[in-house]
Amino acid sequence: MKDKTKMGLLGALTGLANGFFGSGGGIIAVPMLKKAGFEPKKAHAGSLALTLPLSAVSALFYLGNGSFDYMSAVKLIPFGLAGAVIGTFLMKRISVRLLSGIFGLLLIIAGVRNLFL
Repeated sequence: MKDKTKMGLLGALTGLANGFFGSGGGIIAVPMLKKAGFEPKKAHAGSLALTLPLSAVSALFYLGNGSFDYMSAVKLIPFGLAGAVIGTFLMKRISVRLLSGIFGLLLIIAGVRNLFL
């Protein structure tokens, strides 16, 4: 498959997951970017760059159909921003193996949790 086709498929699947799961596109984007040849840390960073505009578009649609909870967003955004800064700082300092292990563990926890919700 050509790179352009792979990247188009990656973008489409990430956008679909992002709209469907609410910013869950990174779960798909990171492994696919790795498979496309990105270094692991660049795959994580690339996933963020990809999901940022997708999240904005998804939020606008959720806002338009009345599914957006302003009060929760106002309460969570400052802490989310602080977490993003800390996570970015830490990612530069940890090994690729540890980063991949943490990501895999979070995927397992999220999967098991979602099975029982």
